[in-house]
Amino acid sequence: MKISRNGTRPSGIGAADWFTGTVRMDPLFQAEPPAQAAGALVTFEPGARTNWHTHPLGQVLIVTSGLGRAQRDGGPVEEIGPGDVIRFAPHERHWHGAAPDVAMSHIAVHEALEGVSVVWAEPVSEAEYSGG
Repeated sequence: MKISRNGTRPSGIGAADWFTGTVRMDPLFQAEPPAQAAGALVTFEPGARTNWHTHPLGQVLIVTSGLGRAQRDGGPVEEIGPGDVIRFAPHERHWHGAAPDVAMSHIAVHEALEGVSVVWAEPVSEAEYSGG
């Protein structure tokens, strides 16, 4: 058994190359071989969101608080809230973030394939974020 104590994993700020707005990332666990899964608690301030991106082995989001939005390429913008679990398929292009006026936190879990867990693309436009 291994316990990673609260306060031993420093928070970080989401990189401007990958996010629009203010995003805080709190690591929960890293992959320990042979396992490939890692997880983080990610908090988006109102209006903040990821860029479009994919995960080679998919991703699971578990919304813990607030209200948010998520979209897969070609699909509608979906509202997400506490207790919702969102699963993106491998290589499914998508984005996720907070609602315009309410922050949102989720636990994000993904696996790495040959050392790659995410492939980032361009920012989500205001029109895309608004569902237009």
